[in-house]
Amino acid sequence: MPNLNFAKLQSKIKDKIMDIVIKSLGIVFCIMGIVYLLRPDIIKWLMEFFKQGKRIYFAGVIRFALAIVFFAGARECKYPWLIFAFGLLFIIGGLLIFVLGPEKIGRMLEWYQKQPVLIFRVIAVIVLAVGAIIIFSA
Repeated sequence: MPNLNFAKLQSKIKDKIMDIVIKSLGIVFCIMGIVYLLRPDIIKWLMEFFKQGKRIYFAGVIRFALAIVFFAGARECKYPWLIFAFGLLFIIGGLLIFVLGPEKIGRMLEWYQKQPVLIFRVIAVIVLAVGAIIIFSA
C-alpha cells in the first residue's frame, strides 16, 4: 500500500476547488457583460431594483462575499496580486455602500439611469473585460 500524504492531497484539492470557483466567477462576469452589452436596459432595471428601500445593502453584502472568495482564492491563482486587487475593490465597494447609505447611493444610481445607452454599453464592456481578466488570472 503506497504511503499517501493526505494533507498534501487535501491541500491540492482545496487549491483546485478555489481555482474552479474563481474561474466560475470570471465566467459569470463575462456572461453578465455579454447580456448587458446586448440588453443595456437590464442595467437600468437592476439600478431601479436596488434603489428600492434598503435593497442596496444586499449589493454590499454580495461585494463582501466576493471579496472573501477572492482573498481566499488568490494564493492558488496564476496572478494572485490581481485576484487580490479585485478582492480589495469588492471590499471597498461594499464598504462604500454601507458608509454612503441608500439615499446617496440612490441619487448616484438616478444620475446613471439618465445617461445615454452608450455609457451602459461601456459599463458592459468593462464587466466583460473584468470577467476575462479574472479567468486569465485564475
